[in-house]
Amino acid sequence: MLFGAAFLAGVVNSMAGGGTLLTFPALLSAGLPAVTANATSTVALVPGSFSAFWGYRGEVQGEGRLLTAMAVPSLMGGTLGALAADRVGDALFAKLAPLLVLGATVLFMAQEPLRRWSRQVSGFGGVGGRERRALGAIAGFQLLVALYGGFFGAGIGILMLASLGLLGLRDIHRMNGLKNIAAVCINGLAALTFAACGRVNWPIASFMIVGGVAGGYTGAGLAQRLGQQMVRRFIV
Repeated sequence: MLFGAAFLAGVVNSMAGGGTLLTFPALLSAGLPAVTANATSTVALVPGSFSAFWGYRGEVQGEGRLLTAMAVPSLMGGTLGALAADRVGDALFAKLAPLLVLGATVLFMAQEPLRRWSRQVSGFGGVGGRERRALGAIAGFQLLVALYGGFFGAGIGILMLASLGLLGLRDIHRMNGLKNIAAVCINGLAALTFAACGRVNWPIASFMIVGGVAGGYTGAGLAQRLGQQMVRRFIV
């Protein structure tokens, strides 16, 4: 069950986001404490995020400035969010978990309205026209996403796709490539932080990693074969 949850999470994370909604409840049902389940889920999905990015690597060539604007706050926020989750402790995190899952589920269901809204209010005209303003806005928003992502993580892909839409980006493959490398930064630093705090169940994480990697690479390849229109329908 845990391997299957990790595989499916890798697939959906590569295309949009929300994989934690599969792995976190599965780990809770396996009897792990709340923060340990959250930490183990994060560790299990990091390699899958990287494999998804690797599958999209050709889509983000020449995006150095935008990648930097997303990566730096992602590294900072992922670390601070994970530290906050560790400090909260299992008892309080277990009480917060239903609200976090509910919020992430609502966010997952709101993907299409968010996408339409981002298209309507997009005022940057892409990264080229007003670059400083655009990059500053994306960096600030990305820090907030990363703080949440380090703490829990479900739905960060959806938020990042919406913010990239506000920049004027329309190529879903390009957007997914940028989103996936930012997810690697957020989850990677969060995973290292959780590991340093002794919160990871490594035996379980180890075989879930295999499922996450397989799912991430499968999802990235499938998305590019299906084309942009079909991927957008999947995200909805």
